Amino acid sequence: MLDFTKFVKYSKPGPRYTSYPTALEFNQNFTYEQYLYELANMDNSRFLSLYFHLPFCRSACYFCGCNVVFTSKEDKKVRYMDYLRRELEILSKHTDMSREVIQMHFGGGTPTYFSALQLDEIIKMIKSYFPNFSKEAEISCEIDPRHIDEEQMRVMSEAGFNRVSFGIQDFNEKVQVTVHRFQPYDITKSAMDLARKYNMVSVNVDLIYGLPFQTLETFKETLDLALTLNPDRFAVFNYAHVPWLKKTMRKIDETTLPRPDEKLAIMQYTIDFLTSNGYKMVGMDHFAKPEDDLFKAIDKGELHRNFQGYTTKGGADLLGIGLTSIGEGSRHYAQNFKEMSLYEEAIDAGRLPFERGVLLNEDDLIRKYVIMELMSNFKLDIRRFENKFGVNFKEYFKDALLELQPFEDDGLLSIDDSYIICSETGMLLIRNIAMAFDAYMHSHADNKKTFSKTV
Repeated sequence: MLDFTKFVKYSKPGPRYTSYPTALEFNQNFTYEQYLYELANMDNSRFLSLYFHLPFCRSACYFCGCNVVFTSKEDKKVRYMDYLRRELEILSKHTDMSREVIQMHFGGGTPTYFSALQLDEIIKMIKSYFPNFSKEAEISCEIDPRHIDEEQMRVMSEAGFNRVSFGIQDFNEKVQVTVHRFQPYDITKSAMDLARKYNMVSVNVDLIYGLPFQTLETFKETLDLALTLNPDRFAVFNYAHVPWLKKTMRKIDETTLPRPDEKLAIMQYTIDFLTSNGYKMVGMDHFAKPEDDLFKAIDKGELHRNFQGYTTKGGADLLGIGLTSIGEGSRHYAQNFKEMSLYEEAIDAGRLPFERGVLLNEDDLIRKYVIMELMSNFKLDIRRFENKFGVNFKEYFKDALLELQPFEDDGLLSIDDSYIICSETGMLLIRNIAMAFDAYMHSHADNKKTFSKTV
């Protein structure tokens, strides 16, 4: 195995690039009126992708970076469902919702914290406003295996859900207890079996490396157990420790977190282990079986990255609905309010709960293309880029190429007149490589409390 200590120098704060510009650049200079204009003038020939944020959880997982509302009160969920319906009603006045929907995702929170009856009501409500779901639509849901029953799975199956992702994070009991998420293997296996019983096409699992008390040896055991579940895809995320943003993360003792060289070793082992067991790496943190649609998309150059990770459903406008949800058009990003009181207040006033966003300029679009290509495919076809944008790549990105020289010297990538191609180790540092093309990074250089560390 490689000596990862020499790559520790690359451990610094950096974005995950689920968007470019990143959410840190979203602001209120992009006004509500501009947002409505963008919604009204979307290209009706483009497909729709829908994201619904269902934010409730019963208790906190200390590693979680999601926008969550902790509650045990049933009336809060019922109230939220009513506000979702009202948000959809307002949205229907500002954009064409008869366009074909090719993707829908329920995220959280814990979407299955809603009962089977409530999920059924939410899904029927959505389909009443979006009547044109494609027969090929990818309809997915994030599931906590501790909160799923057969009736909920049946409701989702009958509504056309075909992909589910189960959060595991780690099977080690000491790690689970430390991060306040005790989840025995048997509970996870039962949930996975249920998904297969109800014919989910893709049954996926999420793991996290970099959690307290994790070591390479303990994570090997987690991988061995996860493999017995035979998931269709693995997502293996680098833990983002941002206690200045997430108060629950302050409960984690930073001295128990694995060192950057240990984390790199864990990720390298994970890549070797999963590829030797029939999976292929997709982007920086996903693995899938070779027959997966993700690989057909890579071959066609159609793999895309968005706020839900990697997807084959590119070329679609994303509408984000619910608390803190983010939408993406061809030239904008827009985010809803994060605070429930402000979210409700906007809807009560007959307005969309839009808080902030960004309108992309030509430079943003150029850099977004480069960054997303690297994040998705670990390479950039320079000729294809030049034909698309009509600019000379090496002139336009003269400064970025200088910044990448140390990476080339370390054998992390190669650059010639036709391609930038990352090496296998370079793939582990793809966030650092992408940062060279980020025009906004210099403005955050002195602020260490912006992003999680890349390693």
